[in-house]
Amino acid sequence: MGNDSLNGLHMKIVADNTVPFLKGIAEPFAEVVYLDSKAFTPEAVRDADALIVRSIDKCTRELLEGSRVRLITTATIGFDHIDTHYCEEAGITWRNAPGCNAASVAQYVLVSLIAIALRRGESLAGKTIGIVGVGHVGSIVARYAEAWGMRVLLNDPPRAAVEGDGAFVPLETIEKEADIVTLHVPLTREGQYATYHLADADFFGRLRRKPWLVNSCRGAVMDTAALIQAKRAGQVGELVIDCWENEPAISPELLELTTIATPHIAGFSADGKANGTRACLRAISEFFNVEVERLKEVTPPEPADPVIDLSAFADHRLERAVLRTFESPSTMAKGDGNLQDSNIWRIDRALRESPERFEWFRAHYDHPREPRAYHLVGQTSREWKQLGVLKFHVD
Repeated sequence: MGNDSLNGLHMKIVADNTVPFLKGIAEPFAEVVYLDSKAFTPEAVRDADALIVRSIDKCTRELLEGSRVRLITTATIGFDHIDTHYCEEAGITWRNAPGCNAASVAQYVLVSLIAIALRRGESLAGKTIGIVGVGHVGSIVARYAEAWGMRVLLNDPPRAAVEGDGAFVPLETIEKEADIVTLHVPLTREGQYATYHLADADFFGRLRRKPWLVNSCRGAVMDTAALIQAKRAGQVGELVIDCWENEPAISPELLELTTIATPHIAGFSADGKANGTRACLRAISEFFNVEVERLKEVTPPEPADPVIDLSAFADHRLERAVLRTFESPSTMAKGDGNLQDSNIWRIDRALRESPERFEWFRAHYDHPREPRAYHLVGQTSREWKQLGVLKFHVD
């Protein structure tokens, strides 16, 4: 239940200072204190009514005990940084932002697969992709994969238990038949469908096609030691990792073995960030019964060049259009046009050169826009049918 007695500047919000597009939006109805994640201390949050956090902000008993915090909102899909058991015990409500960056993660997966396929001189069409976890993100990845001509296998035991097995296959089928395996499950450590170390030594040992493996959900879904051994044994082919165990202290051995390594930025599109911020503000509005009059101002900036002309591309037109959306949106840096030096490879290179700057890269990331921010021109009807799944605009 909310509390309609909190209004005006009687409400205090403590917010992570890296939550995008937030500053100035809540100030008309609350006192807002912006803190670096390291400054989230018991003293700093003691007199706060609500918190707006990111995954790096650990909302533990130690942080919250003795405070007047009644609501925690996180601008993320995941919520394993919130001690939900303590919150229930203490009467603190928490809200995450399910689906806020689903399209962003799917964009990252497609960009990564395209980048690897181009580097290998292969086509994604005809490959079998196994999608483990078919929630917000996995469902979008499935649509993108189908549009790219891939055979799609879906694995989601919790959904299969409710909906029946018709649309789903057991994990064993993916282990035997998939050329690509991409993970999109939450991190859970308890219960029938626990996902902690879902990809363990047994999982890798059952892989039959040396698949490309993508992890853009949670680092601990994969057993790092087992993955290193599997990669060295040739059980895993190309490896894309955005989420790492023990980040930001990522494994140097695993980094060296990874094809595309990024610092947990798959869900960091500007669109996804805006969605997460709006979700936090809506939760505060509903819980405390206050109106957020400036909510519509939580919008990402337009790309520097929002028009993508496919007729300007000599080859790989569809691939170039998708990779273009992942370029730096403020400058639309496109390198020298070399497909082997698209932005995903530049992000990878920067992390390899300075893995100790993992959190710095995240905090200073130039959030790309999703395809919906771009207008296509010069496309054929066939190309539009394929790219339309990504929600590009067309004039």
